[in-house]
Amino acid sequence: MRAARLIVLSAIAGLLVQLATSPVALAAETITYLFPAPPSLPAFGPIRLAKGKGYFAEAGIDVNFATGRGGVDVAKQVGAGNAPLGGIVADGPIMVRQNGVPIKIVAVFGGHGFMQLVVREDSGIAKPADLKGKTISVMSFQDTTYYALLGLLASAGLTPDDLNIQSAGPSGVWEFVATGKSAGMAGVPDWIPPVQAAGVKVKVIPSDEFFPHMAQAIGVSDQVLKERPELVGKFVSAALRGMKDIMDDPNKAADAFVEYVPEWKGKEGAVKAAFNYYATLVYPGQKRLGEVDVQRLSNLQDFYLAKGIIQRKSPVDELYTNQFIR
Repeated sequence: MRAARLIVLSAIAGLLVQLATSPVALAAETITYLFPAPPSLPAFGPIRLAKGKGYFAEAGIDVNFATGRGGVDVAKQVGAGNAPLGGIVADGPIMVRQNGVPIKIVAVFGGHGFMQLVVREDSGIAKPADLKGKTISVMSFQDTTYYALLGLLASAGLTPDDLNIQSAGPSGVWEFVATGKSAGMAGVPDWIPPVQAAGVKVKVIPSDEFFPHMAQAIGVSDQVLKERPELVGKFVSAALRGMKDIMDDPNKAADAFVEYVPEWKGKEGAVKAAFNYYATLVYPGQKRLGEVDVQRLSNLQDFYLAKGIIQRKSPVDELYTNQFIR
């Protein structure tokens, strides 16, 4: 009886040692990351890879996903404390901070613009000025890609009244282009392959050739930055590992993405095409991976103010922090 008791006690002691020394066994902090669109989109590859490959788990965080109604909505929700972190385009704080929403960028996924003007080759559109009188689709009027379109129009002296802008949702935005309901879209790399798969030839006009548009970013509220900086640092490091995987080998990263996001099984080619677009059009151009280009951010805010897209400027240092970029 005593021998059996000793065996049990020994087993318990061994388990306790294992729990104490195993990083996976430590209680992970559960958080919610708010996406601006369905989490299955390749646009969110860095986050999905960080989750699937265990980068978040290694950092001691268990990340759940939720979906907002576009980047501006995500910025407002994160600023209100409804989620600790969220995905936005880097101009999000410019848009909402002027209205008292306390949110900052803590990392940017690339040195170029996220929104691409994607037009049908038969549309006759070669530059932003050619959009006059055309029908263009956007995901929603609450998404930051729409505000990027406004910036693109303003660079050519146009306003939304000069064309027909249609809010079509995350699938309709590209379906409109594929079916000819629109001449083009304020698009992202994810939405280019399905248009091409429909047999439609397109032209990609990078938005940042005409104004200082920026890439996707991780947004965090002032309160979370103050109270939970360690959490933010862990999340940023893990997410940037996912981005680096795509930059290093887009095709290999796409195969892993499909494994973690099975909705794409059988459509691996579309994910590979999207990841290659990100690796060439969006992700390059940063001195340090994830770093906010302060001058670009400042220039973008000046541009939006000059064109009447925002009514007042915020101090630039209230829009971002690079404290988590190594």
